[in-house]
This record gives sequence, C-alpha cells and structure tokens, in this order.
Amino acid sequence: MFENSKAFSGFSVDDIPKARQFYGETLGLRVTEEHGLLTLHLAGDRDTVIYPKDNHEPATYTTLNFPVEDVDKTVDELIARGVRFERYEGVEQDEKGVYRGQGPHIGCVKAPAGDNLPLVLQD
Repeated sequence: MFENSKAFSGFSVDDIPKARQFYGETLGLRVTEEHGLLTLHLAGDRDTVIYPKDNHEPATYTTLNFPVEDVDKTVDELIARGVRFERYEGVEQDEKGVYRGQGPHIGCVKAPAGDNLPLVLQD
C-alpha cells in the first residue's frame, strides 16, 4: 500500500526561529518555512519537517545523522561557528569531543531544542 509513498520524518522543537537559525545558518542546510512549519531540504530528496510544540521535550534518541567526507574539517568548521560537541562520561573522545574508537567516528551536539544530533560520521 505504501511501498511507493515518499515518506518523510519530522520532529518537534520549542522555538521555530532558533531552529531555523541553527539548521539554516549554523549547519548550512536549505530551510523553508510555511504555515509555521520548517522543512529541512536534505540531500537525496530526504525532506524533514520540524514543527512547533509548546510542551516539547528533548528527544532521548538521535533525530538526524550527517555522514561527511572529512570529519576533522567538519568538526573544525562547526567549532568555528560556535558549535560545542557534547562530552559523555565513560566514552573515549578526543580533545574536540569526537569518538574515534571502533566503528564510525561520531561527534554529537545538542540542537537548540535539546535533541541529540550526531553531526559527524566516519569519512
């Protein structure tokens, strides 16, 4: 029934203008706004909707993952833009906050609404 439907995902935030600034300006994504909703236009025709929710609670799971070509370059650019990578107790991370153990290299930030957002995956 839905095998040909172009499904999309979405998540809530508590402040649409902050989300628009973060995803559009800080991360450099193409963002549009219509009827109070944001749409992130992601590569591969994978739009994601962000909607306002007064009683928003930060997700305890990751909302978006971004594979990149060059982990170090991406991390340095984000730090220069004021992004702070999260530190987790018991997880070995380098001086920038990137996990470089077995598997993908991951750096995680908190989006303005408090959601976990892994921005960097192994190049």
